[in-house]
Amino acid sequence: MENSPSLDMNEPLDLEARSRAPHRPTRADAFCPQCDHNGKLVGGQTVKSQLAVSLRLVENTPYYFCRTVSCQVVYFSADGKSVFTTNQVRERVYQKESTSDKVKVCYCFGHSAGELRAATPAAEKLIIDEIKAGISAGQCACDLRNPQGTCCLGNVQRLVAQQ
Repeated sequence: MENSPSLDMNEPLDLEARSRAPHRPTRADAFCPQCDHNGKLVGGQTVKSQLAVSLRLVENTPYYFCRTVSCQVVYFSADGKSVFTTNQVRERVYQKESTSDKVKVCYCFGHSAGELRAATPAAEKLIIDEIKAGISAGQCACDLRNPQGTCCLGNVQRLVAQQ
């Protein structure tokens, strides 16, 4: 390819030029049609298990989780044609209501944000140890029970660390 620029290892990288180059989207690049923030790819089973509406509305396409607090969208398809909001899911979503004491932070073992905020350091440690033991015993199902489709332990540990 004659017109392709070659990379000279002796030349410094022109980072400005690279940032102006067209962005090549990866599979994980999808932006929420409401807030325009990048979504996190989630499994189809997560979406189906979380929805409180007819599953006939679910397209056979990858879905993304919107983490933006101020946005009502929970799941969306990359093309933005399929969107599910907070009033269409079975569970309250921690990322959308992190200041609420009643929202669950750990969906598998039922720990709420309020419970963690009120816990002593010793109680926080017991909760984290209980969650870790449950994970080790194969008792968690975060991929289905947590709206973000991944392990809740990280959210629990971040909330504890914020206090």
